Amino acid sequence: MQNTTLCYIEKNNAYLLLHRTKKEHDINKDKWIGIGGHCEEGESPEDCVTREVKEETGLTLTHYEYRGIVTFVSDTCEGEYMHLFHADSFTGTECACSEGDLEWVPVGRMNGLPHWQGDEIFLDLIGKRAPFFSLKLVYEGNVLKQAVLNGTSLTVN
Repeated sequence: MQNTTLCYIEKNNAYLLLHRTKKEHDINKDKWIGIGGHCEEGESPEDCVTREVKEETGLTLTHYEYRGIVTFVSDTCEGEYMHLFHADSFTGTECACSEGDLEWVPVGRMNGLPHWQGDEIFLDLIGKRAPFFSLKLVYEGNVLKQAVLNGTSLTVN
């Protein structure tokens, strides 16, 4: 299992999302996701998220919270422990991203864009300011087959 980070940067009731369109062989191809990436050797989740946000957006986080851990299991790729963050303060100027297009998306529009189904679960938890959580998401291809929040199975449609 690899360690990754994912950050949802919020401003004016919108999240800065990355529409993943530029990388070949990308598990997130054409999906809209938060900002993040793989942890490098010796990095903490906090080190990784601040580095990835800076690299992908040009922004420097000045206030962020570690909100939860998502165990991502897939039958098509290596599993991940995704360290999930929410940020509401930053400095700097946005730059172009080599992995896709950045766009501020109103929170109410997010579920209408192509995304991983399980993202709706953790984005709802972030929106409700839920305490730190552990979420396991199991996929077959792009289909969510199982979701377990803090040890309790959730109904998956």
